[in-house]
Amino acid sequence: MSTHIHQQVSINAKPQDVYQAFMSEKHHSALTGGASRISTEIGGSVEMHDGQITARNLELEPGRKIVQAWRVAGWEEGLYTLLRIKLEAEGAGTLVTLDQSGCPEEMTEHLAGGWHERYWKPMAAHFSTNDGS
Repeated sequence: MSTHIHQQVSINAKPQDVYQAFMSEKHHSALTGGASRISTEIGGSVEMHDGQITARNLELEPGRKIVQAWRVAGWEEGLYTLLRIKLEAEGAGTLVTLDQSGCPEEMTEHLAGGWHERYWKPMAAHFSTNDGS
């Protein structure tokens, strides 16, 4: 059985800067501490966290939306989740809405916690010390 993750967080940065934290190899690697190879093209491939996460870009709207077919290395062949990240201006910052569907039930809690530990906490710390840029 698969499950769904829904998270909303506010980040003290402009939507375009938050988008770059996800979609720029340099920014993503610096933020997460793992090597990244990130295509910015529809259909392009993505590798994050030293190859532990792979994805394919399905929809990209810079500063607004990221949609990917997303998977963890070691999952059963052909198993992907659908990851949707929506970015909305919220005052001087960004409201990030994450929806990840098709998560293996036994992995959902781990994946949900990983978003907080590997993305939301590092982003909050990074952008609080970098004046939102």
